[in-house]
Amino acid sequence: MDQDRVFMQRAIALATENVRSSAGGPFGAVIVKYGKVVGEGVNTVTATNDATAHAEVTAIRDACRNLNTFDLTGCVLYTSCEPCPMCWAACYWAHISTIYYGNRAEDAARIHFDDAFLYQQLALPREQRTIPELELLHDEAWESFQAWADSANKLEY
Repeated sequence: MDQDRVFMQRAIALATENVRSSAGGPFGAVIVKYGKVVGEGVNTVTATNDATAHAEVTAIRDACRNLNTFDLTGCVLYTSCEPCPMCWAACYWAHISTIYYGNRAEDAARIHFDDAFLYQQLALPREQRTIPELELLHDEAWESFQAWADSANKLEY
């Protein structure tokens, strides 16, 4: 438990320093494996003009690079705020084992980082979502999936 507190304090410190240095939003994340930090990240959305550069995503990228793998099974994420839907999904894709968070999504909404709209959109049928989603060239697109299904060289993830 004490070690968890130390890692969370590091995530919070990264978030606070990120704001104070004017580099980005108030979010920091640390990824730990077997008690050792293997990745860190902060929100660099505005600094890098990358809408996906949330703290959790940058920490996942850092950990994957440092461990030379895309599979973070056994890793624990400490993040200064409950992950947004994109970051939450990234944690699942990366096979993060446990997520600890400081602030809640409701806290983020109080400072105008509101993810409620995204959750509402996900719950709607495709045809009712704000951004139109239209299927196009399904049969042609299936070719890449068939190539994957038939490939003897694929690496499952």
